[in-house]
Amino acid sequence: MKVLLSIKPEFVEKILSGEKKYEFRKKLFKRQSVKTIVIYATMPIGKVVGEFDIDHVISDEPNLVWEKTKKYAGVSKSFYDEYFEEKSLAFAIAVGKVTLYDEPKSLNYFGKNIVAPQSYRYL
Repeated sequence: MKVLLSIKPEFVEKILSGEKKYEFRKKLFKRQSVKTIVIYATMPIGKVVGEFDIDHVISDEPNLVWEKTKKYAGVSKSFYDEYFEEKSLAFAIAVGKVTLYDEPKSLNYFGKNIVAPQSYRYL
């Protein structure tokens, strides 16, 4: 199963280049069958640009997740701390095989009434 995630363009670029090997989330999808993340690059791009396989997921207290992921976090410690402020649990999705689409796709490509998700959307 695939999940559509909205990701800021600067982070999409880092994922595609291999600099960012973890995508951080405050909440994770409930379905265990999710194996692939479809990347929606938010505005100003506003397109689905590729996907990546989930290698594994780390979930723990934010400071422990940071210690395990900081080398390839692709974000600053201050950004990370602000994102997880007052949270007791952090999720780090490890980026596996990345596939960049030859041409970015509109959300309509994935079905009618598909909108950019605030958190995630099953496809």
